[in-house]
Amino acid sequence: MRTLILGFAAGAAWLQTQASLPSQAGTLLWVIAGVGIIASLALRHHAHWRCVVALAAGVGLGFYWAAWLAHAAMAPQLALADEGQDIVVTGTVASLPYRFEQGVRFNFAVEKAVGAKVPPSIALSWYAGFRDAVTNDVGDVQPGERWRLTVRLQRPHGNANPMGFDYEAWLLEQGVRATGYVRPQPRADTPNVRLAAFVPGFGNVVEASRAALRARILRSLEGKQYAGVIVALVVGDQRAIPQSDWQVFNRTGVSHLISISGLHITMIAGLFALGAGALWRRSFFTDWQLPLRLPAQKVAALAGALAAFLYVLLAGFGVPAQRTLYMLLVVALALWMGRITSIGHILCLALGVVVLLDPWAVLWPGFWLSFGAVATMLYATAGRTAAPMPQQAGRWRRLRAAVALGAHTQYVVTVGLVPLTMLLFSQVSLVSPVANALAIPIISLLVTPLSLAGSLLPAPLSDGLLLLAHAIVQMLAQVLEWLGARRFAVWTAPAPPMWSFCWALFGTAWLLAPRGWPHRWAGMLGWLRLLTALPSSPPPGHMWITAFDVGQGMAVLVETHEHRLLYDTGPAYSLDSDGASRVIVPYLRARGIGKLDGVIISHSDLDHAGGAMSLLENVQVGWLASSLFEGHPAVEARRALHQPYLHCMAGQSWTWEGVHFAMLHPLPASHMDIALKPNARSCTVKITAGKHFILLAGDIEAAQEAQLLARSMDGELAADVLLAPHHGSGTSSTQAFLNAVHPTLAIFQVGHRNRYKHPKAQVYARYGDMGIARLRTDVEGAVVLEFGEGIAVTRYRDSRPRYWHGR
Repeated sequence: MRTLILGFAAGAAWLQTQASLPSQAGTLLWVIAGVGIIASLALRHHAHWRCVVALAAGVGLGFYWAAWLAHAAMAPQLALADEGQDIVVTGTVASLPYRFEQGVRFNFAVEKAVGAKVPPSIALSWYAGFRDAVTNDVGDVQPGERWRLTVRLQRPHGNANPMGFDYEAWLLEQGVRATGYVRPQPRADTPNVRLAAFVPGFGNVVEASRAALRARILRSLEGKQYAGVIVALVVGDQRAIPQSDWQVFNRTGVSHLISISGLHITMIAGLFALGAGALWRRSFFTDWQLPLRLPAQKVAALAGALAAFLYVLLAGFGVPAQRTLYMLLVVALALWMGRITSIGHILCLALGVVVLLDPWAVLWPGFWLSFGAVATMLYATAGRTAAPMPQQAGRWRRLRAAVALGAHTQYVVTVGLVPLTMLLFSQVSLVSPVANALAIPIISLLVTPLSLAGSLLPAPLSDGLLLLAHAIVQMLAQVLEWLGARRFAVWTAPAPPMWSFCWALFGTAWLLAPRGWPHRWAGMLGWLRLLTALPSSPPPGHMWITAFDVGQGMAVLVETHEHRLLYDTGPAYSLDSDGASRVIVPYLRARGIGKLDGVIISHSDLDHAGGAMSLLENVQVGWLASSLFEGHPAVEARRALHQPYLHCMAGQSWTWEGVHFAMLHPLPASHMDIALKPNARSCTVKITAGKHFILLAGDIEAAQEAQLLARSMDGELAADVLLAPHHGSGTSSTQAFLNAVHPTLAIFQVGHRNRYKHPKAQVYARYGDMGIARLRTDVEGAVVLEFGEGIAVTRYRDSRPRYWHGR
């Protein structure tokens, strides 16, 4: 059975690497065939080749089962012609709304649509003061309400970057097949209106309960710094926790505790099981003699399983929560049936149920870390259970034994997950054992019970409990912040290749082997390549260019043999999210790049400078050059720390390992001209690597292009690759400028269906008429150029195609 389940999970994971799905008819036939093979296998009484057949059957069944679910999930589709059109939809608010300064986001279960065929589940944003329209307050949407809304939708689309988050896969797993926004000023005959205060339904009851608990917590902890942490522990909603706090939690390795984790669920289930068992054994202090009718052990198991189920519903049914719930349910079922089962069987059954219900779970780090942690503990403790404590043992002896067991478990999990953590996050927290030894008992035994009790009990008792829980979190956070601020807190290295990861796994298994195994310490040698790898770089004289897919904005990484330069920092998406925090910093971390030798911010527009502060806070930067105005936060931050900062000026130049950089624009006098728009001062850089050139033109427009032409010598602007000025707007890329540059390739960094309609159709056609190859990041994803003897081009979406990308 275990071999079959492992094969099933492997098959489902294999399906998630495919560029296209097998046909539906073929998928159904293979599922039937797989079930038949498994049934015939179960009837056999001899064991010859049984494991091999079970593994193969499991892989095939898992692959085609996942394909069958994928076909069903992707079937609802918005027509391309209906994207961006006004559509009137009627339905219910189907998720916990997320309120932010600009509006609110929520999932919407569509019951009826007028004007188009709309998928049954869509994700909507409702903005206040949409664009330049008259301010229109967003609706006070609550889970379970029925609304009629006028919306504009598009098919699922997310930024596509190496080592980046796959938003399209996440939407597919959630069953959301279109995203969009509510029109704040629809037609008078179809206004946005609430039709019913609550629509009965199991999902609506759950989400409404979560919303009520969240509202209660936020009322009691209004203005408190860590209210979002308390909300996360009670209802699993982590969106109110700011990025600065997540940085501390990640650096100290305790982020797994800031949610409804498996540890919390087990603890709550255990408390309810102990309470129910104690009351049942005492017949609720009556003479009913309940244990004679039903053993207390079975009642305790049932109570614990029920408590775990309710808590997991509050959690939003995340993978770690599912894993714990299924394990507890299997244990409870075994107790009720009087069958003793091993932890290994329980873990495999939980794995099978998770993948059976959600084959996309294998795409996320939480799945691998969750099952990996339990598997590591099983490996490190199987057959090595300590002798039971004598009944006459004293209290202190028992306490020391419990502490020793906890310390050993923490050691096993910390060491055992090092290879997986490096593979998934390219870093491992060195202070994690200390931080977790402190945080696990505090969060699990104090904060979580206090938070749950404070959420459920009546006022004023609830307010006091929630305030106490918050005070404990606040004190813990101060300690974690101190630990995370240490220079040695985190070890970073590039994401390892698969052979290095497997070698490190072998070393870890050796290190955690039973006592008596020869030279267990030698297992750490398997980590050497994992932890000491250096970032890859081009040969001397060569250059790598990465044009990130950051939406409507610019961000380009330039790499020489020993230096790295970032040109622009991407757009600001919201108050706590931007191109640097979402795209650039994760990419640099995965590559093991902890320092940028230089950063150029072309100008102050938010689509170019929106990620500046996030970048400066998370990455060491040698020097910063820009045309930013005086008083800009990035400028002030550099000067406050006495770090190198300079204005971009034509005539500046430098050379790194044979690669030459020349600043062509703006002129020094432009920084004093307050009448100029930021675009007019865009830092424009020409980079030469051997016989090849690239021109990074920022947002210069026709006037600046004419100035460059007027003061440039013949051929000085010529380049093989051009980063299209101003994203291909109608005010740039003049014919004369393109004639002078005469590129063979142009890159347009634009957002999918952006409101500016960049690149403009006539400008895009102008490039095509000149025979210039055109690449758009909204279509191709990130574009990587390797400058050597020639120029090699890699389009991210083509190099990593997936069936849910719909290409």
